[in-house]
Order: sequence, then C-alpha cells, then structure tokens
Amino acid sequence: MWKEENNQLIRTFKFADFKEAFAFMKKVADLAEELDHHPEWSNVYNEVVIKLSTHSAGNIVTEKDWNLANRIDKILYD
Repeated sequence: MWKEENNQLIRTFKFADFKEAFAFMKKVADLAEELDHHPEWSNVYNEVVIKLSTHSAGNIVTEKDWNLANRIDKILYD
C-alpha cells in the first residue's frame, strides 16, 4: 500500500529476483513517460522503492501522484 509521508507517496515493491524487479521498473518508466510525471526511485536486487511528489506544485502530493500510483499498482495485476 502507498503511504503518504514527508510530502511524498511511498511504496516498496518486492519481487522474486532482480530480473522481475527490473522488468517492473521498465513498465513504470514507460508509464511515467506517457504521463510526463517521473518518480524518484531506488532498486536493490529484488526490491524497488518508489517515491512520488509533484515538483511543479512545490514538492507536495497532488492528484498527479495519486493517478500515477494507481496506474503503477495496475501494472502489478496486468
């Protein structure tokens, strides 16, 4: 689940291995380009941490972030 913390939406995703984590990141990257809204993220082996905030709104959580978060969640179930 996404949590709102320090003016960011944050979620950690865990996968079976690095290859699955990287495939997920590629899908998120394509989605971020489509929406022109890019996450801050990190990846260590099978774990991906995504942080969302809207820089143009002063680095706070906006509807753009919730929209991207919901779309990211849908990637997991496609």
